[in-house]
Amino acid sequence: MNTKVETGPGTLDTVKLVAAIAILLGGFVGYYWFAEYSVLWRVLGLVGSLVLGVLVAFTSTQGKEVWEFMKGSQVELRKVVWPTRQETINTTGIVLVFAIVMAVFFFLVDLALLNFTQFVTGPGG
Repeated sequence: MNTKVETGPGTLDTVKLVAAIAILLGGFVGYYWFAEYSVLWRVLGLVGSLVLGVLVAFTSTQGKEVWEFMKGSQVELRKVVWPTRQETINTTGIVLVFAIVMAVFFFLVDLALLNFTQFVTGPGG
């Protein structure tokens, strides 16, 4: 009998995710804490903390699952049949014409309701 037991994320994974969040927050705090330094150095520190935080997060079980999902999405994206330029232009034209027709329709309905309301309640002052 072959049984596979799925285990959830452990304590170490939780610690990794908390550390990743702390690194990211540390980057943001550092950006404002060191306001007297050049913006270039502060942005580099912020980007560095972002990269380091993401790398730490990807070492956890959840991070590995996200990475596998991203790779699977890439494979699925290659399977998409994209419309041709002509199909895109035709569809865009139809949508624009429909939007204009509906705008005129709702304008006329609004105008009719306004006139009806003024007829019932009398002209306002």
